[in-house]
Amino acid sequence: MPWPQQRRTVRRWRRTRPFWGGLLLILGGAELLLVPLSPLTVLVSLGLGGIAAVGIGIALVVAGLFLWFLPHTHHYVSLNALILSVLSFAATNLGGFLVGMLLGIAGSAMGFGWTPVPEEAEEDPARPKVRDGQGTRTLAVLLPVVIVAGIVNGSPAEAAPSESIVAPRTPPTITTTLFAPKGFILAGVTEIPTADGPLKVMVLRMKAASLTDYRLKTRDGGGELALGADTLDLSGSVTLYLTKFKGCLEGLLCLTFTPDKLPVPPVVPPFVFMTDVSAEQALVTSDSIVAGGLSLKAST
Repeated sequence: MPWPQQRRTVRRWRRTRPFWGGLLLILGGAELLLVPLSPLTVLVSLGLGGIAAVGIGIALVVAGLFLWFLPHTHHYVSLNALILSVLSFAATNLGGFLVGMLLGIAGSAMGFGWTPVPEEAEEDPARPKVRDGQGTRTLAVLLPVVIVAGIVNGSPAEAAPSESIVAPRTPPTITTTLFAPKGFILAGVTEIPTADGPLKVMVLRMKAASLTDYRLKTRDGGGELALGADTLDLSGSVTLYLTKFKGCLEGLLCLTFTPDKLPVPPVVPPFVFMTDVSAEQALVTSDSIVAGGLSLKAST
């Protein structure tokens, strides 16, 4: 076949990113864009119809380009593209008569489940039968089902009880200008022991988290302590036990959560961040905690 070197270069580029997921997103977005501009005499228009189709179509095309040229963002981009694809059914002409919507859902799942090929295997013509990250691929296939099931089932999941660690009577207050978790966060409710009896708390689990301008202050009265850090990095089986959590999602949508008011579904999308966070933290566990610019102050 002609141009062997060019084809090898394209093949190497394609294997280092979720190429097919991005292609399906671009095709789905293009289909949503073309439907309102088609010469059809009858279009099913719900809401703003054509305007929504153009906006969502452009967003899906951009998401596909992000998967091609910024593959490290594939989790966050794919999840947002999935939400837009599902939304297109109600906001546009039935999701481009289902075609654009289905292409967007398929492309989002493929982009979310993509795992990089190991560098030493890129030049190996024999593709391995089993690759790392198969669990992520399975999760990508089930992701639309998980979201729909979570919306239908409005009750939060019960978290497993924590170990027998006594928490303070009054949870300390913490503030941070930026809270950036990594990995999925499961929100549930449990009770942890304190000197005054069981305390009902929210449970947030994640693989890692980074906090900027972290401040913690005890609220037990008498001699109080204030702990501060310019940066705080938690990693390895991070679990937060909170009685209150308040912050602005992506710096735009400000929300407040308590054990009696959890997000539905009880799964927070990966790779999101929150700003201007304030919380009441009863307990935190982590395999590793690294603090930068640590300070400790006492007050009477």
